[in-house]
Amino acid sequence: MLVNSKEILLEARKRGFAIPSANFIDLNSARTYVEVANRRRIPLILSFAESHNNVISLEEAALIGKYLADRVDSPVVLHLDHGEDFDFIRRAVDLGFSSVMIDASQEELEDNIAITKEVVDYAHSKGVTVEAELGYVGANENFEAHEQEESIYTETEDVVEFVEKTQVDSLAISIGTAHGAYKGTPKINFERLKEIYNITEVPLVLHGGSSSGDENLQRCATNGISKINIFTDFLTAAYEKISKGAPKNYLEMKELADEGMAQVLEHYYNVFKTETIEL
Repeated sequence: MLVNSKEILLEARKRGFAIPSANFIDLNSARTYVEVANRRRIPLILSFAESHNNVISLEEAALIGKYLADRVDSPVVLHLDHGEDFDFIRRAVDLGFSSVMIDASQEELEDNIAITKEVVDYAHSKGVTVEAELGYVGANENFEAHEQEESIYTETEDVVEFVEKTQVDSLAISIGTAHGAYKGTPKINFERLKEIYNITEVPLVLHGGSSSGDENLQRCATNGISKINIFTDFLTAAYEKISKGAPKNYLEMKELADEGMAQVLEHYYNVFKTETIEL
């Protein structure tokens, strides 16, 4: 069942768990995520990043996401991740994405607000929810394009103004994670998370969940983070399954990759304490 993110993220915030946002790059990865979610009867945020438009097109991603979501009973959000270009985001909305992210986090606060507000106005007119980012989540070694490596923490005092002026539906915050694979385990600022959680009712999002440590992520999920993004861990698990499985042909290789990605999503559903949501 294709839904936008509003009700499920508010419910996750209320009940103290997080929903995985799983980035897909082809039919196999998307189908694997949706099958796991439907089998467990729990929600999924099926995400496609603007930076992966060179792997499959936005049009292909929309067709895949809508087709798979319509075939299951569990709530599935088709989400555009890290949209940076307004025209690209508008195309995603028009193609049927039920949720979009505008990432203007590298801009000054007032510019971030103005850019985000423009996206919110358009998306909300179509019944589509919007995520924005305040602060900046940098990058480790990964498969996405990021101009800046170092993270910049979200300033607590900016949150209320940003949410009030933009009317975003969810807010990605920077509290110590980064996109991609880590060397070691990141130190997450849980005090900053608590401060932000206490001053806004908007569901909070954590980017850079891959390899951030199960203890860290479960603590985030049960203390105010409602959506956690995962990407690199899926690719790593797929590659490791293929390497160890020594497939004899292409079909065996794809089967092993699907198995590895399914195991990662199963794992994070358990870590995030994700529960069934009835809509």
